[in-house]
Amino acid sequence: MTVAGFDPSGGAGIQADIKTISALGCYATSALTALPVQNTMGVRSIHSIPTAVVAEQMRAVMDDIPPHAIKIGMVHSVELVEAIVGVLGDYPRVPTVFDPVMVATSGHKLIEEATIAAIVERLFPLADVITPNLDEAAVLAGMAIETVDDMYAAGEKILALGCRSLLLKGGHLKTDRLTSLFFERGCAHGNANSNSNGEVCSHGNAGGEIGRSVNVAEYHSEKWNTRNTHGSGCTLSSAIASFLARGSELSAAVVLAQDYVKGAIFNGKDVTIGCGNGPLNHFYDPQPLCPTER
Repeated sequence: MTVAGFDPSGGAGIQADIKTISALGCYATSALTALPVQNTMGVRSIHSIPTAVVAEQMRAVMDDIPPHAIKIGMVHSVELVEAIVGVLGDYPRVPTVFDPVMVATSGHKLIEEATIAAIVERLFPLADVITPNLDEAAVLAGMAIETVDDMYAAGEKILALGCRSLLLKGGHLKTDRLTSLFFERGCAHGNANSNSNGEVCSHGNAGGEIGRSVNVAEYHSEKWNTRNTHGSGCTLSSAIASFLARGSELSAAVVLAQDYVKGAIFNGKDVTIGCGNGPLNHFYDPQPLCPTER
């Protein structure tokens, strides 16, 4: 089940979620939280769905089709945070992935400070993993993030806010390769969950006081020069939820989801859809990415 905002251009939000969930062999249900007016070039305005209606959507689905995993995306008001938390509290515990949508690809800030505070206090403790990009992580950690070392420092700060685990996406770093960090409390994982599309390196500590009980895995992959990354964060969080629904452990779901997103970007990188940041190819043929892997 995805609880997220709309994208009339079809590349992000609830549309990207439904495409991802379907591509990965799961059945998608949804609850709409907001109606952004946007396209591949940016967000023009955001129109709210009444909070009670969001809660009613969630209850209607959960009463009839209990989800095996939940992805939460755009939550743009304190009232909406409270409504979602209230609904989730009335149903059996379900694995939950929270993508804290705060800043659009265009740089447009999507929510207010009071909402961020409510998200941290109320939603973070309910999520099995949160998946901020570097812009969102910078807001949460209160610091600039320009290097992988900065990512480690920011990850510690965000974990200290009370989340269970954290996938910090490094796609915005000005580097030749993509690096993401997965922080998980009290767990050990490493190359066993990787495959030929990426590399996972495990580190015992994040460093500092909190690092004594946190394992960090670095995920490295190729980065392509393409503007077609619209909706990549929505796609990644939905992919993690889909693999959780299919029974994967969280660390394995994180690796599998990143490999799926890598393939979706690679197979859509040369397609022209829109005048700005184009979408991923969610329904690509999952063949190896180079002849040597065939």
